[in-house]
Parts: sequence; C-alpha cells; structure tokens
Amino acid sequence: MTNQETIKDLVARKDALRRFLDIDNTSAWIATEEKKTEAPDFWNDPKEAQKVVKGINARKSWVTAFKAVDESCGDLEVMGEFFESGDATEEELLAQITATQKKVEDLEFKNMLRNESDRLDAVLSINAGAGGVEAQDWAEMLMRMYIRYAETHNYRVAISNSLDGDGAGIKSCTMQIEGEFAYGYLKSETGVHRLVRVSPFNAQGKRMTSFASVSVTPLIDDTIEVVVDMSRLSWDTFRSGGAGGQNVNKVESGVRLRYQYKDPYTGAEEEILIENTETRDQPKNKENAMRLLRSQLYDRELKHRMEEQAKIKASQKKIEWGSQIRSYVFDDRRVKDHRTNYQTSDVGGVMDGHIDEFIKAYLMQFGAE
Repeated sequence: MTNQETIKDLVARKDALRRFLDIDNTSAWIATEEKKTEAPDFWNDPKEAQKVVKGINARKSWVTAFKAVDESCGDLEVMGEFFESGDATEEELLAQITATQKKVEDLEFKNMLRNESDRLDAVLSINAGAGGVEAQDWAEMLMRMYIRYAETHNYRVAISNSLDGDGAGIKSCTMQIEGEFAYGYLKSETGVHRLVRVSPFNAQGKRMTSFASVSVTPLIDDTIEVVVDMSRLSWDTFRSGGAGGQNVNKVESGVRLRYQYKDPYTGAEEEILIENTETRDQPKNKENAMRLLRSQLYDRELKHRMEEQAKIKASQKKIEWGSQIRSYVFDDRRVKDHRTNYQTSDVGGVMDGHIDEFIKAYLMQFGAE
C-alpha cells in the first residue's frame, strides 16, 4: 500500500468511526445536558445530579478521543500534500502516518467497549481447582498477575476477601479493580486457567497440571438499577482473621451476607453468600457487601442475555463463561489463549501482568458480538 493509499484508508476509517460513535448527535446531546447542569436547582437531588454528570463525562470521553483522531487525520492529509510538493520529507510523513494509525487503532479497539457495563469497575474472583498446594500456589500467582496488570494501568485494587491455602498459595480471593473500563477489559479473563510446569512442591520433580477458575463481574454503580428483595437478605458478623491486633480479636467487623436468590426465568432458588473483611468498620463492610451482591445480581442478568444470544449464534459457544480459556506452559515457554489462538513465549511478562495483547485479541474477535 502506497503512502497516499494509507492516508485514504486512515481517513476512511476515521469517517467510519464518526458514524459508529454517532459523534454529531452525541455532541448535541452533551450540549443539551450541560445546560441542565447550569440550573440553580440542579444539585437539589445530588444522587440524580451525579447520574447526569457521569453520563455526560462518559460520552465526552468518546467525543474527545474522536476529536484527537480527527485532528491527527487532518494533520496527516496536510503532511501528505507537503510531501507531494517537496516541502516535507518521507521520514516526516511516515512519522505522522504512524502516530495517526495508532490513534485510529486505539479508538477502534475502544469501540469494542460500548456496552453499558464495560465502563464499570470490576469484581475479580479466583478459586483454586483440585490439586492441593500446587493449585493453591497457581491461584496466588494469578492473583499477583492481575494485581500487576491493575498497577500497570493505574487501577486501584482492593482485596475484599481472601482465604489462605494449606501451607502455600490461596484457596480463593475476591478483589475489586477500579478504573475506567476495568470490567470491559477484564471480562475476557473469565474462565478456567490451566498451568503446566515442573512443580516445586513435588519431590520427584514431576511435570504437573493445575487449574484455577477466574470470574469477573461488573461492580455496578448508582446509574444502574438492580432490585434487591430485602426480605430475602440476612446478615452474620464475625471476627476478621489475619493481622490487625486487638481490633481483630475483639470486634466483629467481618460481615457475611446471605441472600436467598430466586431465578426470575427458571424459578430455581439458591443462596448467595458474600463475606467482606476489607476494613475494620462493620458498616463499611456491609455497604461493600451490598455492592458485591448487586453486582452479582446484575451479572446473572448479563449471563442470561448471553445465553439467549448463544441460542441464536452458535459461534458464541467458543466464549461460554466458565470454559477453559488459556494454558500457561512454563517449560515450553508458551502461553496460549484457546479462544483466539493468540500466544506468546514471554511467560515471565504475562505473569507480571502484561496480558494486554490477550485482551485485545479477545475483544477484536468477540467484542462486536
């Protein structure tokens, strides 16, 4: 592809993004809503006002990102004209093409995250599979991987509950990952993760296979309505474990929420159990447990919609929640995603949280669905 063809292609992709993102109508909507915020009584209902402001900011981020692409494409067209007239070098033109290409690709990628829940924070849970200490160690390695991923992207991480393993690792943990589009990116991690390595816990130095399951749900905020039947909810309190001195020994700050859930579609009933020991403040732990409950209820509705779509699109069987999604083979220096077939030999980098390419491959393949 010649330089001029590349420029035309990028401009065409920019125009397509304008249509997909409905930039003109979105800009008009933002202007109308911002006028509402200037009303003297706008903050009389703070909760409703915050919803409006969040909605404005969410749409503004798309318009701002598109404007950056639009400006870069404009600069590229001018640079192309300068190059044709001999007023710019090919090196300068190629630098502008590279910069514009990255902006276009980044916005195309972000365009895969347009569902209502994608912008939300995430609740990520890890559970060790069968296999004792080896599986528990694997679960802890995954926990570290996601913490490193979050730190790299300036996301805030809070461990809301963790259960230590027998001698090493963890049996389970639940963490909240807070930041822009945290759920949209991390939803691709839901499923079973398989580790193959020479186990340090095996005296014979045998190669062992371990499994851990990862579940990612959106941490919903006040802009999404979820109905909780309070008559089906009950609380227990307990003393938090781990370090903490006298407060942990004497104060029952840990909370256990029990919710008798009834599936609105099948009528099946089950108990949802949520424990929270994040802080030494019992009311705060209760508040956070309620957020986690609302997130689970919202996620169940999302799963139901996914199952309905899967009946229509057989191809979505590839991305069923709970299936084995990725293998980490340490000896062969290989990590492979079984849904997209993307793989890398940089095992150390992956375990340090560099999983962006796996996420990108998943969203580019399945995001539109």
